[in-house]
Order: sequence, then C-alpha cells, then structure tokens
Amino acid sequence: MPISKGFTEADVPDQSGKTFIVTGANAGVGFEIARVLATRRARVLLGCRDQAKGEDAIARIRKIAPACEMAWLPLDLGDLDSVRAAVDIAGKEPRLDGLINNAGVMTPPLMRTKQGFELQFGVNHLGVFALTSLLLPKLAETPEARVVVTSSISHLKARIDWDDLNADRSYVKTERYGASRLANTLLFFELDRRLRAAKSPVTAIGVHPGIAATSLGRHMGLAQLAGPIVGLLLNNPERGAWPALLAATGKVKPGGYHGPIGFGGIRGVAGEAKRAPHAEDPALAKRLWEVSVAMTGVDPGLPAV
Repeated sequence: MPISKGFTEADVPDQSGKTFIVTGANAGVGFEIARVLATRRARVLLGCRDQAKGEDAIARIRKIAPACEMAWLPLDLGDLDSVRAAVDIAGKEPRLDGLINNAGVMTPPLMRTKQGFELQFGVNHLGVFALTSLLLPKLAETPEARVVVTSSISHLKARIDWDDLNADRSYVKTERYGASRLANTLLFFELDRRLRAAKSPVTAIGVHPGIAATSLGRHMGLAQLAGPIVGLLLNNPERGAWPALLAATGKVKPGGYHGPIGFGGIRGVAGEAKRAPHAEDPALAKRLWEVSVAMTGVDPGLPAV
C-alpha cells in the first residue's frame, strides 16, 4: 500500500530470516511491535530490564503463534554498563536487521540513571545513543539494516537547556521530556547524515507513535484521570506501533520521519510526519552528537558532515 494512503500492521511483509531488537518490548507499543514482527516470522530480541516481564511478553505472543522465535535481551537504558552487556549478547546473533529504539520514560519525578544523568535525558537519549552507536558495526554486517529512533510530537516546541543538561539547577518534568524527544529527533537526523557520508549500509529513520494510551504516561497525574474520554482521541498501542513497523519494514527514505497521519498527527495510519525546523538544524545536531560522545564515553566513529 502506498505510504500516502497510510501504513498499518497489515502492510508488514513476511520477515523470515531477519532479526530485530525491540527495546521496551514487554508492554505497550513495544510489545505490539515485537508481536507483529514475531508473527511475521522474524527473530525478535525483546530488550527490557525485567526478565519476568520479558518472558511473560514472549509467552503472550507464543499463545498467538507458538512457533515464533524470540528471546529476552537484558537491557536497562538507564545503565550504560547494562547497555554494553546487551550489545555483547546481541553481537553473538548471526545477523541483525534492525534496532527499534522504542523504550523510554515520561515525566517522572527528578531521578538519576546509574551514571548520574537526569533520567529522561539519560534513558530516552543517552541510552539510545550508546546502544545504537555500539550496535552499528553489527548492523553494518547485514545489507539494508535499519535503526529506528522513537521521538514524540512533544519535540515540536521543545528546547534543550545546554547549560543544565543534568538538571542540577532546575527540573520541570514536562520540559525535560520534550527536550529528550528533541534530542531523539536531532539524533536520527545527524545519524542519517553521518551514515550516508560514511557510505554505511545502515539506514536511520525516526518515528513517533502519536499520542498512544500506554503506561508510559503513568506519571502524568490528573491528566490520566480523564482516560476514558481522552482515550477516544488517542492511538491505542496497536496503532501506535504502525510508524515503527513502517520504518523497520516498509519503503522509506533514509532520515525520514514517520507517525500517524490522522487527527493532527495524534492517531491513525502511519505516514510521513512533521518535524520542527530546529530538529533539522545541523549545528544543534552536531553539538548534541559531541555532547553525547563526551557524556557516554561512546564514540561511533562516524565522520562529521
């Protein structure tokens, strides 16, 4: 089906012989991404912190399709040591066709990662940057491998406080969430530029799920009390997975950005999405890249453009 008419789960082709990592795959949108890929005969590594939840997700998918090939991948994006350990495990796979960076946190109280970073920037961006960077050599072994980075419509009006990245002076949780999602958008923009400059076989694509009714918003407080009403306007997790499935398996352009194309980009079938002009600012993207290398100690070694 042409992207102009929208992409849904029904458009995902057979994925036999392919292997994907899906982070945050035990619940919500991540679970739905993993379910569709697994039932389309891909091998899926479910990257999540909790083994019991990961294995429960695998069991739920196997109730639908008992022959699905899946495995739990221990992964905590809030701990760079865990990220490196997960990369070591994934590196033993015969091939890796796609990394779908889905996991994230949204508007928690001020918290820190294991390495001391503000949690939202640390998990949503720095953990994703490190995981993606460390897996690039493995991905490059497989022709047409893809990296999918999840952002949010909240990036549109967000800004990054470059002088207080670690929230040492102030913390407004919604602003920090938006900043982390702006970082995601800048990341796939810059990653795409550098991959193409290096003539890498890996493709970088960005997505957002619209506003999906999932547990990600559990810290939103009063906003969640309107759930039954607001839920009528939101994407459910199944539909929220469609943009990532498009990016991972459909016909897309390198560096593209995809999300729901119905009702103001909040819900509906997947297609090309709108991104903020400052999310395509080469100077901002380069600055974020350099900051990310310095903070994580991970350098993917891709040349600046």
